[in-house]
Amino acid sequence: MAKKTEEERVISADELSKEFKEYSVAEFFKRNRQMLGYTGKVRSLTTAVHEYVTNSLDACEDSKVLPDILVEVHSFENGHVRVIVEDNGTGIPKKNVGQALGKLLAGTKFMKRQQKRGQQGIGASYATLFGQITTGKETHVKTSLGDGSVYECDVSVDINKNDPQIRNEKEARGNFRGTRIEAEFAEVEYNRSTYGVYEYLRRTAVANPHAQITLVEPNKEITVFPRATKNIPKKAREVLPHPLGITTSDLVDMARVTKGRKIASFLQSDFSRLSAEKVKEIASMCPGVDLERAPSALTWPEAEKVVNAMQKIKWIAPEMDALQPIGLVELEKSLKNLLAPERLKVVERPPKTFRGGIPFMVEAAIAYGGKSGTIGSADGSGAGKGEVLRYANRTPLLFDAGACATMESVKTIDWNRYDLKNWEDMQVSIFINFTSVYVPYTGAGKLAIAQEEEIVLEIRNALMECARDVATYLHSVRRGEEQEARRQIFFRYIGEVAESLHDITGKSKVELEGKLRKIAEEKTSILEQQDDEAEMEELDKIEKAASKAMKDEGEEE
Repeated sequence: MAKKTEEERVISADELSKEFKEYSVAEFFKRNRQMLGYTGKVRSLTTAVHEYVTNSLDACEDSKVLPDILVEVHSFENGHVRVIVEDNGTGIPKKNVGQALGKLLAGTKFMKRQQKRGQQGIGASYATLFGQITTGKETHVKTSLGDGSVYECDVSVDINKNDPQIRNEKEARGNFRGTRIEAEFAEVEYNRSTYGVYEYLRRTAVANPHAQITLVEPNKEITVFPRATKNIPKKAREVLPHPLGITTSDLVDMARVTKGRKIASFLQSDFSRLSAEKVKEIASMCPGVDLERAPSALTWPEAEKVVNAMQKIKWIAPEMDALQPIGLVELEKSLKNLLAPERLKVVERPPKTFRGGIPFMVEAAIAYGGKSGTIGSADGSGAGKGEVLRYANRTPLLFDAGACATMESVKTIDWNRYDLKNWEDMQVSIFINFTSVYVPYTGAGKLAIAQEEEIVLEIRNALMECARDVATYLHSVRRGEEQEARRQIFFRYIGEVAESLHDITGKSKVELEGKLRKIAEEKTSILEQQDDEAEMEELDKIEKAASKAMKDEGEEE
């Protein structure tokens, strides 16, 4: 019998089992960095800066100081780029430096139902890893410790174990406050494109008017984005989960770690809006489920019954005071400061919920004229082009616009109704900020907001409200131009007519001109009044059509 070749030989289960290997989180993302936004040279650099800056803003707000953030970018002949980000925030406790900057999926934000810019605890640590795998260099950290001491070290990531590696530690007395991070990257590029660091910081300044951001570019040019207000946003409050936003898996997991001694007391203490009366109502709808037992004894089928009962009960809306919007006054100051528009309408919608119980709210604005649109960009390229400024919890979303709920909302609006049919080719800036204790990002890179039905509808409603105001302004401008043109037609020939009448009647030319001008003004005034009435009728039609569209969407929802 002929011997089988290696290709023909059947592999045994024991041999296959030897191929199994456990991968660390760091190793997984090393091979899949595109999932975190590290694709393309410009985008990769912007993503790294974004991670540092968002952490800096949160740190400053946590310490209740007005953020002063410095971003320096230095380019070298070998293609490497060094990024320095310095803030005046709380600093990082010495024992947490490694976790904050050298361990993926470690942080203070993920488990809290509290509004924050970041969520997963991946960002800054992956920037450390990205610098490490592209240049072989560690990230240098300098941070204040709160007792007058300053701590410095070099951080890297043990890729196989997803553990931080700390070297070259130093500690000394000093006046430094905050955190300074220096990292070097390859496979990146700096420029002033729509997706570059400059544009990212410009947009960050719009949504964070209390922050002053200074950028030092590779050519040594310094740009300061000054703060527009000295009001520090109130710190977002942590909230308990609402019963309507919970799944069976969530309930089982929470039951395993609760401090409640009984399922009934666990439900009351660990959920928002869940009173003793509601517990009785749940119990009546879940026969066979003993709520007097220990929460750790709750089985999956029982938890499923409890969650199903929760979905059928009428609840008070979730707590909304945990949301931290920019604010109408502050946002208007910021947009006027940066864009100096001819017309600006800012809207803050009342809080709503998605997925049954997760609170959120939308702020929107439309700016027309002035420096609105990409005419206000750094290099002035594409002057007169419209732009959409997308944000989640005041953090710019530069990438993956096509997959985002914000752009889906923009696409569903009939802009022609508001004289903005070709807004993409106009000096128009459309601003959208989505605020929530939980942002449903489409991926780990936090680049786009999932197209949840409630979110898309609410953004759309906010934009339509802004657009109506801009339409009113555009109509008035157009009407004024038409009325002025009509007046000029009348007035253009007054001199000649007066001259002819003077020759015929012998009356004073000046007197004749005065009478003719008065007649012309009376006639044009009547026509202008008719125009105004027609304009109001047109605007009424717009309002009714927009209101009907909102109502129809709400009924469909």
